[in-house]
Amino acid sequence: MQGVLDIPEELREIQSVVVDGLARVSDVFDEQLRSELPPVDTMCAHIERYRGKMLRPTLVLLCNAAARGSEDLSAVTDRAPIVCGAVSEMVHMATLVHDDVLDEAEIRRRGRTINAMKGNETSVILGDYLIASAYELCSSLESPVPSRIVGRASAVMCTGELLQLHNRNNLSLDEPTYFEILKRKTAALIGAACELGARSALGFDREHDPIAEALRGFGLDLGIAFQIQDDVLDLTGTLEEVGKSVGKDLEKGKLTYPIIHHLAHADDETRERSLIDVRAIGEGDSSDVASLIERIEGTASLEATRACAVSYVESAKSRLSAIPDGVAKPMLTLLADAVVTRSH
Repeated sequence: MQGVLDIPEELREIQSVVVDGLARVSDVFDEQLRSELPPVDTMCAHIERYRGKMLRPTLVLLCNAAARGSEDLSAVTDRAPIVCGAVSEMVHMATLVHDDVLDEAEIRRRGRTINAMKGNETSVILGDYLIASAYELCSSLESPVPSRIVGRASAVMCTGELLQLHNRNNLSLDEPTYFEILKRKTAALIGAACELGARSALGFDREHDPIAEALRGFGLDLGIAFQIQDDVLDLTGTLEEVGKSVGKDLEKGKLTYPIIHHLAHADDETRERSLIDVRAIGEGDSSDVASLIERIEGTASLEATRACAVSYVESAKSRLSAIPDGVAKPMLTLLADAVVTRSH
């Protein structure tokens, strides 16, 4: 959260607790991945730079505090929420490693990706190692419920990726399909992180708990908003700003909300010119990206995309009315707002 959120004085205590908790998450993460094989340790050390905002473990810890509604924050760094935070980050890291293979990305967090350094085979197995390690760590908790939550989210994420792959180069992709991909690929794990945080406070075996469901819904809405903002940054950001390869969506034939909105609202001539550019970018010719973005701005599609992300943030915040008052609640609100104001 440091450097991302402007934290008011009254929330400094919970910020300090979460920062301490994230340090413990990192320790558990590193210990779980430690190997007696030096090459494996070297690769795991390299992907430590992929840890950026640590959004998912942050949400685990904040949702743990929010579910309690108590001013006593000491339990936020108990073993269960720390393990859940490490598991959620480990699964996320695995998706990043695999995504870099699918996207043929060369840069991540301003450093070379594993696939650029070691090739796709190594990257795929490293991603598998992360997933396997996450499940081993998750199984160390007394209840099987966390493993079921993570397993369900992982399966949903895979179906989202398969749906997106099925629709590569589909220039007629509609909004419902686009949002279905987002709900599955990005929102599923963020929703699971929030649910894990809540249930690690309330008890894993409490079924249909309204507070846990509200926080899971918060995470799902937040995840969709997060990915919509990522889609804007992929189209308009720079490598220096974003810290990873940009423009990969169009290169890989993935239509995102700004393009879908633009094609739906452009006149016939503009739409045809944009389709020609989109096809050319997908074939490796990015010479007309600037003119494409100019036409996208001409249909107010970037503005519409940002407005869409804001609407999901507002939906996420409205779900917080179902949880107890406490210092975690305004922190979650601040975090939600930061999702659509970030530049990386």
